[in-house]
Amino acid sequence: MAIKVIAQRRELKIGKNPGVKKFVMRPDLYIPIAEKKVFAEASTHSGISAGVIKAAWDAAGEVIRTWATEGHSIPIPGLGTMRFGVRSKAVEKLEDVKTGLITTRRIVFTPNVEVKEELKNTSIQITCLDEEGNVLKRVTSGDSGEVEDPENGGENQNQGGNQGGNGGGTGTIDQGGGNNGGGNGGDDDNGGGTLNEG
Repeated sequence: MAIKVIAQRRELKIGKNPGVKKFVMRPDLYIPIAEKKVFAEASTHSGISAGVIKAAWDAAGEVIRTWATEGHSIPIPGLGTMRFGVRSKAVEKLEDVKTGLITTRRIVFTPNVEVKEELKNTSIQITCLDEEGNVLKRVTSGDSGEVEDPENGGENQNQGGNQGGNGGGTGTIDQGGGNNGGGNGGDDDNGGGTLNEG
């Protein structure tokens, strides 16, 4: 098994060097798996009927949604924990604190050790394409396998955002978490990194 990534050469329109061509990475498209298939597969592995598994999963989902909106961090058995939070602007003066500072509401998922290990040990296959989509080469990752940790401010790492200083810009406030910095870190899961030629 491997995670598939596309590195496609394209001309940068903005930034320090507009007009320069670089290889920009993005995840390869994954085909969504139907919910019905998930229950059928779980039934095969457990010996429990798919209908019973679906009923239990639906009930668990309702409990998770309810408790998360009450500010709890909810365990998702076998996967990790989930909680709700917000991304907001930071201000210096008390009188400037208001709900308008909240820029987005967030769902924060923290994987458990087993899920992190699975990701760490999964290879990444990179397919390099030119501007027209022609395959130039394929490589397999040799990275350290480090997994980002959202509990320790990892949401602002490697996402193309500018880390701000002195509380300026956009920060993150998670329920039960605290302020994770004042960076202007926009989530850019679809490719902010580059693979330079050479």
